Amino acid sequence: FAISFSIICILAGGISAFPAAFNALGSGGAFLIWLVGGVLAMSVAVGMGQIASSFPTAGGLYHWSSHLGGKFWGWMTAWFNLIGLICVVSSVDVLLYTVFFKDLLLGTALGVDVSGFGVWHQIVFLIFALGTQAILNHYYINITTKLTDWSGYIILGLTVILIVTLFAFSSVPLDFTRLWTFQNVTGDVGGGVVPFRTESIAFAFLLGLSYVCYTITGFDASAHTSEETQDAQVNVPKGMWTAVFWSWVFGLIAVAAYVLTMPSLEEAAAAGWGSFFYMWSASNMPSWLSIFLAVGMVIVNYICALAGLTSTSRMMYAFARDGGLPASAALANVSPVYRTPGTAVWVSAIFAFASTLYAPAYLILAVACAVFLYISMVMPIAAGLMSEGTAKWKEKGPFNLGGFSKPNAVLAIIFGIVLAISGFFPPNEKVFYFT
Repeated sequence: FAISFSIICILAGGISAFPAAFNALGSGGAFLIWLVGGVLAMSVAVGMGQIASSFPTAGGLYHWSSHLGGKFWGWMTAWFNLIGLICVVSSVDVLLYTVFFKDLLLGTALGVDVSGFGVWHQIVFLIFALGTQAILNHYYINITTKLTDWSGYIILGLTVILIVTLFAFSSVPLDFTRLWTFQNVTGDVGGGVVPFRTESIAFAFLLGLSYVCYTITGFDASAHTSEETQDAQVNVPKGMWTAVFWSWVFGLIAVAAYVLTMPSLEEAAAAGWGSFFYMWSASNMPSWLSIFLAVGMVIVNYICALAGLTSTSRMMYAFARDGGLPASAALANVSPVYRTPGTAVWVSAIFAFASTLYAPAYLILAVACAVFLYISMVMPIAAGLMSEGTAKWKEKGPFNLGGFSKPNAVLAIIFGIVLAISGFFPPNEKVFYFT
């Protein structure tokens, strides 16, 4: 639960990707997108959980796909998953710098002039962040585990404090109709977050879906640590679906707080990618509380990327152990001293850094993360749908969906296909070239 909840981190994508939904369909759109997206994410979580309960192995997704759908299906699952996990680490570290450290902490909370910050500031910061995250994962896994465990409490605590703060220091009369009022703010009226105007509400909804799908993802991390988990057949599926459920619930309340405390929805939309900062700056919260919240968000986002690197390195290690990667012998090496896959840790960090050089824009990395992770998570569910009841999957584990299993699998598969298609539409078309 801890590692999945830390990677989901509703104070990471739940804030940085907020404009993807709000600046597409307005206040009601952001609320509905989170509500519907959470249901769809839950269908994937329980679908994977049922399979994890039967086959609790590290690198779980591609092991499941290989067993249930064949070697090639497993190989494709592994590559989609590995690309998505690398984008988890890189996108979170990029938003850690741009959104939380530079813009929120320095620029908004402390009032520092960050207009002169350029690409080299970001590169140096990313080298420091990824380097320390790799050191912790390689040499200090006990500290990494404790940080991941603590971050769950910190995320929940900060979320509650943020929600209470926004309502307590707001001068805006509560208007709950905002939660079901849609505004088409694609194009210039929404600050160009969606860079073109579309009259299709359905299309705008699909583009905004990346908001919740980027945030509530990475919960396959519970499966990657199966071989390090006690009573994995019970605790791995439980960790996945409970992490998704609580992120969905608290995230929905947070989204409501964001849109209900904005002085003007029109001005917020016109702020484009700064719509969250418009809401934050409009709050009458004292400066010390603003600094406290900003520091806390920097910390949980750092740990979010730290946990993402843990998951990525375990996936790379397991894939290499099974001969699916070049230099498999080195990548599958486990340090006899530190009991961690050190080579996989550092290679994962290097690839994450390299991806930020190709795609310095956070949006490209975020959408790539959501699309490829969900494809990889849906693939074993699809294989399970075809294999359920056959010799490949005759007996299920303690976590069993029963008669709900196949309808849930169909829903998860449709969701994965729709997300994959929408993820390659403008403004996300660069994701196609990223692959």
